[in-house]
Amino acid sequence: MKRFVTLLLVVVAATALRPLSVEPTAQATPPNIIFLLADDQRWDALGVAGNSVIKTPNIDKLAREGFYFQRSYVTTPICAVSRASILSGQYARRHGIVDFAKPFSDSALAQTYPLVLRKQGYRTGFIGKYGVGDEMPENQYDYWKGFKGQGQYAAKDAQGKPIHLTDLMGLQMDEFLTNNPKGKPFCLSVSFKAPHAQDGAKIEFPYADRFDELYKNQTLKRPAASADKYYQQFPDWFRHNDQNESRIRWSRRYANDSLFQQITKSYFRLITGIDDVVGNLRKSLQERGLADNTIIVYTSDNGFYLGEYGFADKWYGHELSLRVPLIIYDPRRPNWHGRTTNQYTLNIDLAPTLLTLAGAPIPKRMQGRSLTALMDNRDGGDAASRLAKSPWRTEFFFEHLVNLPTVFIPQTEGVLSQDRKYVHYFNLRESADSYEEVYNLKTDPQELTNLATLPQGKSLKNTLLPTFNRLKAAAQ
Repeated sequence: MKRFVTLLLVVVAATALRPLSVEPTAQATPPNIIFLLADDQRWDALGVAGNSVIKTPNIDKLAREGFYFQRSYVTTPICAVSRASILSGQYARRHGIVDFAKPFSDSALAQTYPLVLRKQGYRTGFIGKYGVGDEMPENQYDYWKGFKGQGQYAAKDAQGKPIHLTDLMGLQMDEFLTNNPKGKPFCLSVSFKAPHAQDGAKIEFPYADRFDELYKNQTLKRPAASADKYYQQFPDWFRHNDQNESRIRWSRRYANDSLFQQITKSYFRLITGIDDVVGNLRKSLQERGLADNTIIVYTSDNGFYLGEYGFADKWYGHELSLRVPLIIYDPRRPNWHGRTTNQYTLNIDLAPTLLTLAGAPIPKRMQGRSLTALMDNRDGGDAASRLAKSPWRTEFFFEHLVNLPTVFIPQTEGVLSQDRKYVHYFNLRESADSYEEVYNLKTDPQELTNLATLPQGKSLKNTLLPTFNRLKAAAQ
């Protein structure tokens, strides 16, 4: 990927899945924190990531003025599990949430970053799609506008007037800021529904009316990996007579070029809707005198296929599914502004990072590492010394173990190590079903050539299996 000299973002890497011991930062005035989480936004769906079509000027500006992480990943590419990992700083194998119904236990919830910060004196708020279990922890927050399930884009404001859900969430953010006691530190977590589909609806990606003309006269190029041969390379059991859920959703979104143009533009418009809200948020912070002490983090819960490999949605082991945008903007740290890194960062790094920035203790069960050491590394001193003693990760394990009774989604385990990737697909319903992928991202960054059955791929797999097994065990 191109190097962008003015960017912002952060998240994970892995020599170890054990947390790095980081001392909380002592601060006279604790910073405010706003954590913004998109739903299904792939890493390259931003202008700052090199996308020449999508319009995201406010998020791009946030990246240019902050720290931009070019190689940020999720440990599990599905919303419920990834959100549990973000809140807890843990792999799915440790937090144990691998479906849509199971909530955190009381003890586990108490060790999520918002509740740790609340115990430290922060006013906490949650807006949007909670996504973890069917019990909402609204009594554990000071301000709650979260909802169960997927939510609906067609919403109503406080006066009962129709409003797009993304815009309503922007109003709720402003309400939270309006009612925050002066001088009280706050942590507001905002989980957008956008750009997630309204699954099964007649219009699956309904954007706000003001974006009707946006991208209208542009013709988007279909990705190389959308050619049918990439779908046909998967074995029969994986395709399951086209009953693979990714393929079913592909058929109604990307089966022809007309659908691809319509759906992809609508997906981009939903992201531009988030961008509008981000711009309004920054104006509101400035007007309220909060801008100089408010950290903003922007990321996504997983990536998204736009027809590549014959798929829609996420779930599998490709970069498009695992890799997400990540930006950390801290106005108090001008040494981070305009910085970027291509080190591996993970969603499990976010909780320990937020706690470190707030000067709060990090629960021992968190497996991620604070990104502050990585961001501070170029300035030498203690951060550089810590990284010298415990180098940043050059490899990490990922997994998708969700097994839904009503839809067919093969399970995934894999490892990415120094731009070499091994992926194992299997079927929990039939133990004999198995399929492997091996990629060299240095020579094949688009993952177009599966090396698994070739001599060089077999050799590469053998070099990756010890790392795969070690990191899989450490994820427990």
